[in-house]
Amino acid sequence: MRYGNEHKEATRQRIIETAGRRFKQDGIDASGVSTLMKDAGLTNGAFYTHFTSKDDLVATTVADQLQAQNASIVTQAAPGRAGLEQIVRWYLSAWHRDSPGDGCPSAALLDEIARCADPTKQAYTDGVLLVIDGIAARMAPGDPLAVRTRTLSAYAMMAGTLQLSRALADRQLSDDLLEQGVHNALALLGVEQEHAGPPGAVGSVEDSPTGPPGKR
Repeated sequence: MRYGNEHKEATRQRIIETAGRRFKQDGIDASGVSTLMKDAGLTNGAFYTHFTSKDDLVATTVADQLQAQNASIVTQAAPGRAGLEQIVRWYLSAWHRDSPGDGCPSAALLDEIARCADPTKQAYTDGVLLVIDGIAARMAPGDPLAVRTRTLSAYAMMAGTLQLSRALADRQLSDDLLEQGVHNALALLGVEQEHAGPPGAVGSVEDSPTGPPGKR
């Protein structure tokens, strides 16, 4: 049976989305083509209908994950400082810590992406700058490029904080680290600390959302 282009594109997107979850849960190197295709409900033979290699899938998936993060988190946040706080508190939330398969590809995959070939690194660079520029536009609407590096630094700090919080066996220490990370990131982004409130206040990580917009 021959399928139309619409069916083929839907199948390709299903592979990309299921690969994104698997990569973030188990890692890129630990996720073989057989496992990825099984996740998508397809046979191994169908893989090369959609991708030239696993590296091709990795680069495509990394780009898709960051585009999805931008669409579901950054673009849905409020304008200005309020939006910055929404983004930071989503990123450094207990839900995000406990849901790597549904979360940020940076926190889950940075070490592996750094060892990938240039096409994957370029896909990551383009994707992460899409996210960064959306955040920077809330910091400096008149000139977001002027704060791009500062925003990227805050994003890197958040990713590292999330990674460390996932590695800690002490849940309370992990929670405390997330809350401190919120305050550190907001300070770097220029959001007033008194607006953020002290740890434990309404809107702090203890009251963080149970998922990103659209999944709560």
